Amino acid sequence: MAPGTNAARTRRSRISPDREAQLFGLVLEQLREVGYETFSVEAVAARARMSKATIYRQWGAKPDLVIAAVRSLGKLQAHIDTGTLIGDLKAYVDRFPGSTVLDREMNRAMAQAIHRDPRLMAAFREHFVKPGLLALEALLTRSIARGELATDCKAIPYVKNMLLGALGGEDFFGDTFDTAFLHGYVDHVIAPALGLPPSVSPVRASS
Repeated sequence: MAPGTNAARTRRSRISPDREAQLFGLVLEQLREVGYETFSVEAVAARARMSKATIYRQWGAKPDLVIAAVRSLGKLQAHIDTGTLIGDLKAYVDRFPGSTVLDREMNRAMAQAIHRDPRLMAAFREHFVKPGLLALEALLTRSIARGELATDCKAIPYVKNMLLGALGGEDFFGDTFDTAFLHGYVDHVIAPALGLPPSVSPVRASS
């Protein structure tokens, strides 16, 4: 056990899980309001009625506090199996509009922050990007296994980029992409690229 570990655990035990969750909520709230550059540990401490020294001692400087708050959201889970690839892809994009894990304001704040701090980038990739990509890979692999998608389909490596283009285009174009738009994107952009016919039947996500 590394020196100082017991002392660190003692310090952490002074803050209850509820108090910690409240603090992280305030951190995320301020990120949404002012962005990463203007984010202030002092302002969060004042809102939380917690001393700045306690926050620094517990979590470190601003980047460390933001990373801890982001991790508190949990990893994005996207277990999907509707029985067809098109259904799976539609269920996959259904997880994004109005997401309770990362809303639009948080996406903007994090997009700004992760390009300024490599540790934030690593935390964001680990807790949000990686689980999403693993879920996407799983549904594509399952589609190949059941003979729905050709193994040598040249478009497979580009599906994640196509999805990123749709999901990341709202701020760039100033649009709001609802479920109908994203389903149409799957039907008329991704499906043809994969050599699949569009499907307009209702789909259901399983979780």
